[in-house]
Amino acid sequence: MGKGCMTATKYFLFLFNLIFFLFGGVIMGFGLWLLLDNQSFVVVLSNSTTVKVACYILIGVGTFSMLMGFFGCLGAIYEVRCLLGLYFTCLLLILIGQITAGAIIYFHKYQINQEMAKVVTKVFDNYPGNNSTTEQTWDFIQRNMKCCGWNSREDWNWNMVIANSSQLLFPCSCQNISLAIGNFSDSGFCEAQTPDWPVYDIGCAFSIENWLLTNIWVILGICLAVAFIELLGMVLSMCLCRNIHTEYSKVPKY
Repeated sequence: MGKGCMTATKYFLFLFNLIFFLFGGVIMGFGLWLLLDNQSFVVVLSNSTTVKVACYILIGVGTFSMLMGFFGCLGAIYEVRCLLGLYFTCLLLILIGQITAGAIIYFHKYQINQEMAKVVTKVFDNYPGNNSTTEQTWDFIQRNMKCCGWNSREDWNWNMVIANSSQLLFPCSCQNISLAIGNFSDSGFCEAQTPDWPVYDIGCAFSIENWLLTNIWVILGICLAVAFIELLGMVLSMCLCRNIHTEYSKVPKY
């Protein structure tokens, strides 16, 4: 490999790792926000071990990505072979982990859907209608995907505010605009004129599944692009690692 190619490979690998470092910081920050924010759904689901474990996994993945990006930058700029080898190994482990996670999600999708239903149902039961971060997120999903509840509108029947109110209340974000009468709100609870709520009949699980099926090729394209970038990083790190001592000196750098 020529000196010009080596220099280009080195700085391209540095840029690649810098982006990886920043991406890891975003993931770690998101996990910390979910875990520490007083208005996040983790507070509502304080007894849900699954959700807390998911937050810790996000923090762990983000921290690991930042460390890997940091070591990759050092290895590329200072031409440290052991760091480049470590970086290659980490990328390989991440790629294997992604393939394993995809296989687990595919073969256990029914169990995952059941666990997700439990988590979301608990959010519905504790939805107070005070426009918190968690409620804004779920209101956005129901309003834009034109759905109500997880499996159906009946998921809202056990909500504490609706069950204990003397009025006929329903979640405003569920409201079917074509059936709306008068003014309506985008969040909180609205009062119905009849026991038959003017809401969407489709559950959000069905709407989300349809959205995933509609955009399956886009999702697959993104997954393949990420895998390609990771493979490219592995190839560049190995090329740089193998040619450091042959291009710049006869003594390997460690």
